[in-house]
Amino acid sequence: MYTSGPLIGSTVQLEKIAEKDLKELWELVYEKDHPEWIKWDIPCLPLMPMEYERFYDQMVNLLKQGFDRQYAIKVHNEIIGIVFYNWEQESSNSLEIGLAIYRPEYWSEEIEIDALKTWMDHLFETFSIPRIGLSTWSGNERMITVAKKLGLMVEGRIRKSRLYRSRYYDTVKLGILREEWELNKHR
Repeated sequence: MYTSGPLIGSTVQLEKIAEKDLKELWELVYEKDHPEWIKWDIPCLPLMPMEYERFYDQMVNLLKQGFDRQYAIKVHNEIIGIVFYNWEQESSNSLEIGLAIYRPEYWSEEIEIDALKTWMDHLFETFSIPRIGLSTWSGNERMITVAKKLGLMVEGRIRKSRLYRSRYYDTVKLGILREEWELNKHR
């Protein structure tokens, strides 16, 4: 996926991650023992500590290979988080997206909606995909609200599939078809 420059939203700018971003990104993700943002990440994906040198080496290797599945979310040239996509099944053109805002002072629907809308516009323009999906857990009600405001519909719920702090939560699968996205864009 090639982009000639940043993707400009109304409040955020999405940029391909560059080598100059790696130190700031590592600090946001790994420097603290218990970062606040991790409380809202999918509970079954524990954050494993990583030294900066190892992170740097892995990321530089990915960047040299044209890594484009994560973009930095920036506000006033400061990284506040990332958006990403993963192929759920590339042969079926089925992909999933996600977002992580690492700086709590930027946790707002406005920023999250703008970042995801800008990202989804880009993905629908770039790939010949019929649908974009997003999976989260029922404990992250803000993400479910943001996804619904963007027109994604709950397509499935896997009950009691996430154990977090001695309580079970559901996995919530949301999605939107290309034609639904196009229709929503013109409203």
